[in-house]
Amino acid sequence: MKLVLAYSGGLDTSYCAKHLSQDKGYEVHAVSVNTGGFSFEEIKNIERKALELGASSYTSIDAVQTFYDKVVKYLIFGNVLKNNTYPLSVSAERIVQAIEIVNYAKKIGADYIAHGSTGAGNDQVRFDMIFQIIAPEIKIITPIRDNKLSREAEIAYLKENGVDYPWEKAKYSINKGLWGTSVGGEETLTSEKPLPDTAYPSQLKEKEPSDVKLTFNKGELIAIDGEHDAPVNNIEKLELMASKYAIGRDIHVGDTIIGIKGRVGFEAAAALIIIKAHHLLEKHTLTKWQQFQKEQQGNFYGMLLHEGNYLDAVMRNIEAFLTDTQKTVSGDVFVSLYPFQYRLNGISSPHDLMNASFGSYGEMNKGWTADEAKGFIKIQSNASKIYNHVNENS
Repeated sequence: MKLVLAYSGGLDTSYCAKHLSQDKGYEVHAVSVNTGGFSFEEIKNIERKALELGASSYTSIDAVQTFYDKVVKYLIFGNVLKNNTYPLSVSAERIVQAIEIVNYAKKIGADYIAHGSTGAGNDQVRFDMIFQIIAPEIKIITPIRDNKLSREAEIAYLKENGVDYPWEKAKYSINKGLWGTSVGGEETLTSEKPLPDTAYPSQLKEKEPSDVKLTFNKGELIAIDGEHDAPVNNIEKLELMASKYAIGRDIHVGDTIIGIKGRVGFEAAAALIIIKAHHLLEKHTLTKWQQFQKEQQGNFYGMLLHEGNYLDAVMRNIEAFLTDTQKTVSGDVFVSLYPFQYRLNGISSPHDLMNASFGSYGEMNKGWTADEAKGFIKIQSNASKIYNHVNENS
């Protein structure tokens, strides 16, 4: 009985690997999906543990470029920040990871897919929905959720079976990826406590301000300071530059898919700078109604993605719309980096709609006469004038 296990190397998936191979007799094929943040050494260590725990095989799938092409690109196009705060750093990754895992399961003819999600979080929804939609014939197995296992019970089981890795729970849980790093701790279980500076993986190393030029072409980041490279590489380069200033820290508060409130800290220097720089460029290059409609569709796209609805057909419709809006979103954005903050200084674009040939805001107009302006204003006021006249005694 072939079983593909979504394997991270943590306690939950380690329990699953041992339990499913030893006690249940499955032929366990452990799979991890790299959407950014894993070094070669970390992947080799995960592989070693998986095989020691009884997995028949281990596979690491490099999906960083896939993650950008299928998800991150549209998060930038849509300026997506959940609750105006969170760039969907982890929730966006889970979608791509789930798709890669289920496609691998189909490829090797697996009868089962397993994951280590609990019954209290968002990931169980994201994984199960993707698995059921793409491969409804493959049964999903979730030992941690089904048996309501505690952390202590999992550790005791592994020790009883000769697995004595150092499972001491770290004070802060860190999940790093291309689009940001989540940080959870005892403070995020409360409503009032902030995370201490030491909880974040990147510490302040650079105190002298610096300027950086970001170049976009049709909404994609194609160069930093004039040096052209692939968008994925540029995201990683900007993260390395900006994280030295401890930029991009915040705490997101939101509604989980299962209906409870939650808090999570995050560090996403590159994601926040890119989204805000891209948004500034759009303010100069898109029409008022393009920007208005994009805001609605971007928020909707982010919500559906966060809640695991990536495979709904409407997501492809929104992606087509967002892509079409990027035709003129090209140019340079000038950014200054400071300790714990950044500033957007301005843009330069051949598509800049602040075209002085028609008139400058607050200055002398060149494209219309004073009488034309008066007539326009009079017509604009008609609807409210009629309403107030009809209802003046109400």
